[in-house]
Amino acid sequence: MGASPYPAVMDHLRALTGLQHDFLETARRADPATPIPWLGRWRIEQLVVHLARIHHWAAGQARRRQEAPLGRGPFADLPGLYERCAAELRETLAELDPDARAWALIDDGVPREQQTGTVRFWHRRQAHETLVHLWDLRAAIGEAVDVDDALWLDCLDEVVTVMHPRQLRLGRVAPPAARIVFQPTGADASADPGADARLALGGAADDAPEVVIAGPPRALALLAWGRGVPVDDRLAAEGVEVHGDRALAEAVLRAGLTP
Repeated sequence: MGASPYPAVMDHLRALTGLQHDFLETARRADPATPIPWLGRWRIEQLVVHLARIHHWAAGQARRRQEAPLGRGPFADLPGLYERCAAELRETLAELDPDARAWALIDDGVPREQQTGTVRFWHRRQAHETLVHLWDLRAAIGEAVDVDDALWLDCLDEVVTVMHPRQLRLGRVAPPAARIVFQPTGADASADPGADARLALGGAADDAPEVVIAGPPRALALLAWGRGVPVDDRLAAEGVEVHGDRALAEAVLRAGLTP
């Protein structure tokens, strides 16, 4: 797979700060018992605790230290728990040199001498983690997430260039039976008019058929994360068009692109 046409040049720490603010604000007014059907038996309570734990864990990963367990819960003050863990992560990332070495998912399954993980990895990873879970939280209560297409596009890029390759490297998914190519569309799909606005999943055989999945950046990013799509038809997201073998593309998406 060639270099990404969407290099990560945005201020992810700033994006993370804004997304954490929106998540906390929404968590304070949402009913914790509200179900999130696309996340199995989870309710908003489990989602808030999950993201708090992830922030706490990621702060330890950035410092190359094992985090102290938060405990099993239940937690009486869910927004308070999230606020503390969000601040811990944000302050940790702001304090550390972005180019300092860190424990990072990008190095899982990679020989030590080839590992490249830095603190900057967590700026981006946690911004996207928070974006996806903010969408979960808002969607559960019937509200939208208003962010630029550039962030959704970057979220999709991370799936294609980091998360799915990690799944393949660790043997968690089989090589795709088709060469899946995401084709973002719309006025904000590419900051560079000359860029090849295509993101292709790696791992497929050279002679595997190509299937192009086109649509708005937000729809493609959510589809890649298994969000915003009907359970019985992963490719029926609004604005998405499939060019090629739809059944093959559906099978690849059902196998999972992310942890």
